[in-house]
Amino acid sequence: MKKTILLTIVLFTAFTFTTFSQQELPPASKPDQELTKKEATARILDFQSRVDNLQKQITSLDEQLKQAHSDLDKLNSDLTNCNKEILNIIGATQADVDAFRQSVGTIEGKVRQLKSLSNDQLIARQDEVKALENDLNQLRSNKISVLPEFYDKIISLARDIKGLYREKKITTYTVGTWAENRDCLWNIAGNMEIYGDPFLWPKIWQANTDKIKNPDIIHPGQVLSIPDKASLTTDEKKAERRYWRNKHAQMEATTTTQPTQENQQIKPGAKGE
Repeated sequence: MKKTILLTIVLFTAFTFTTFSQQELPPASKPDQELTKKEATARILDFQSRVDNLQKQITSLDEQLKQAHSDLDKLNSDLTNCNKEILNIIGATQADVDAFRQSVGTIEGKVRQLKSLSNDQLIARQDEVKALENDLNQLRSNKISVLPEFYDKIISLARDIKGLYREKKITTYTVGTWAENRDCLWNIAGNMEIYGDPFLWPKIWQANTDKIKNPDIIHPGQVLSIPDKASLTTDEKKAERRYWRNKHAQMEATTTTQPTQENQQIKPGAKGE
């Protein structure tokens, strides 16, 4: 009997809900105070239906979230195991990796500091740049450097350190003796700390015409101005051609036999005193 009554109530409620839900809802702009009883009931049932749907969506999202947490936990566990295997392969411990990370961070800090300096300041601290490069190379020789956390960072640091090197800008040069230093304009220009290119000797000559009348003759103790390294200017090329024309004319006037090996190899300033 009780079951029959309960079933009747459920069916009646369902019928009532269906009936009202099938009724046309009042316009949303219509105030609640102006609704008829049927309209108010329809609106209430509509709201309840929306709430029920939202609740179902929340329940579904909760289940998805729970599954996502479970998947994430599994992935983290797999990642931990993978990292352990990698450390075993490279023969390192987590403590070793932490110490390596700290060393990389120290080098990063020093590189940032040096990058903030001017060129003149950097020139005076080239020993520090070289020491940094040596420290980084030691880290690169460690198998830990191949870990994804460090690989790209170390390559970037190496590139930054290379960019910190500056050549000392030499603006003057004191001539030494030929016997000890083999100093002549050709050799001075070929000096790696000057130009590293002996064919740029006319630049030094033309920058010091007040001291050098004949480019074949320079004297120990002379302090020569050294221009910045650059291609020969038009005037410097003209001076060089004029020098060689005079040189050949002198050789033709004084030499009637086969040129000696010394004459064939003579360079500007090679007879510097």
